[in-house]
Amino acid sequence: MKIRKAVIPAAGIGSRLLPLTKAIPKEMLPVGDKPVIEHTVRELVSSGITDITIVVSSGKSLIQDHFRPNPALVAQLRADGKKAYADAVAEVGELSRLGHITYLDQHGPYGNGTPVLNAARNLGDEPMLVLWPDDVFVADVPRAQQLIDAYEKTDAPVLALMPMDPTDSQRYGVPVVADDQGEGLLRITGLREKPKPEDAPSNYAAIGGYVVTPGVIEELGRQTDHWYEHRTGEVYLTDAINVHAAENPVFGQVIRGDWYDTGNPADYLIAQFASALAHPRYGPLLRNLADNLEP
Repeated sequence: MKIRKAVIPAAGIGSRLLPLTKAIPKEMLPVGDKPVIEHTVRELVSSGITDITIVVSSGKSLIQDHFRPNPALVAQLRADGKKAYADAVAEVGELSRLGHITYLDQHGPYGNGTPVLNAARNLGDEPMLVLWPDDVFVADVPRAQQLIDAYEKTDAPVLALMPMDPTDSQRYGVPVVADDQGEGLLRITGLREKPKPEDAPSNYAAIGGYVVTPGVIEELGRQTDHWYEHRTGEVYLTDAINVHAAENPVFGQVIRGDWYDTGNPADYLIAQFASALAHPRYGPLLRNLADNLEP
């Protein structure tokens, strides 16, 4: 079945970036000349996704405002002779139409599995992409398209993977790799959450991208029902995938490209700097500035 739908969980408070995110949603922080969530939306649209659900919580109205078409502002900019600005504003509004963006309020237990389950109830019995909005990928083929290609080969859930330094294993979910099928496609039988380096089952990290199938959604539903019975812990997407992988085919796709995580201050600065250096106008200015700074 062709993947047409995607979910972007955007209900978190951005605690690792406080106080920067006290009033501004972390998804609206700029990377280059775009808020970080726009990078994700553009990636999905360019990969052929036609239905995007953004799961939000209170205080996230700026996300809707950003993507909402604003014909009055576009007309005013054109009347003022500011064609480039008018075109840029119109293009952002067009993303909402191309991706058919809808918004859903999050409800349920804590954990990143909850927004996925919330959205799945409205999306029907289809596979769907799940991308976190604080990841930026720079790649010749978008990460989303690489995941879709892997799903079309396997007809099974797919996780986005990147090679990692084994000493970083306690930062990530680490897949148990059963075999390498070539071109970065790995069959996996489980996922260990933040293991110690000596316990890491592979040198790959599961990062922000998934193809989720109905079987995984069913497991998320079971875990959520269990949470309501016991009211302990959180509901995680990776836990549902781990359980599903014990008895069903699950794959990982090693993503070709550069990954920037904007979810903490240091990595956010790195993403900003890398984006600026890659810009044809601003890159030379920054390199010149760096060359002339005193050590």
